[in-house]
Amino acid sequence: MGQTAQKINPFLMFFGQAEEAIQFYTSIFDDSRIDKLTRFADVGIPVGPGEEQKVLHAIFTLKGQSFMCIDNLDKQHTHAFTPALSLFVTCDTEEELDRVFVQLSVDGAVLMPIAESPVSVKFGWVQDRYGVSWQLNLPK
Repeated sequence: MGQTAQKINPFLMFFGQAEEAIQFYTSIFDDSRIDKLTRFADVGIPVGPGEEQKVLHAIFTLKGQSFMCIDNLDKQHTHAFTPALSLFVTCDTEEELDRVFVQLSVDGAVLMPIAESPVSVKFGWVQDRYGVSWQLNLPK
């Protein structure tokens, strides 16, 4: 039986940093790529000066999981990311967890340092420089 399309996709809204964030994330995780990136200029949507190259819509893959994102150019509606909703990553090795944790925490914040837990060989929680929260887990 063929593989079906993913039905639920995490959708992230950035404030002018979407392309930078996508490039950062795809450089960190294995099996990652930018699948499609459409800028406002690509479809002729009028935007403010210097905003033509911002992301209207993008699809990217991290560890085989599909994500979507945009740049919000509406200065009146600033919706911040919060740790109340985080991306939970099951890592394959301790090396991967350690490496990803360090890379995501640069200019971000460690919410829980790496440690063993009752259900994890290693677990760590970090908020990256864009405000996105990541729980990194190496299960027992």
